[in-house]
Amino acid sequence: MMSYVLPVYIVLLLVGGLMGYLKAGSKVSLVTSTVFAVALAVCGYAPVPKGTEIVLALQGALLVVFVARFLKTKKFMPAGLMLILTLAALVVELAFKR
Repeated sequence: MMSYVLPVYIVLLLVGGLMGYLKAGSKVSLVTSTVFAVALAVCGYAPVPKGTEIVLALQGALLVVFVARFLKTKKFMPAGLMLILTLAALVVELAFKR
């Protein structure tokens, strides 16, 4: 079982994807955030073998994506914010990993 931070991160990920869709018409943001949110939820809370490790790997992949987007755009919103949130969630999950 993952920490209490994972559901908050999942909601923020979904909100970010929805905002990308509503503000910029980015269907990719909506679909990608939904896919990652579902994968995080399933691996974090369902009886998936190595679920905790998969969650950490997914958050690591998202961290790489948000770093790349931030370096490309140099804008805090949304890539910089999601970069900070992803890094914080990853650090907390690593701290609670059994």
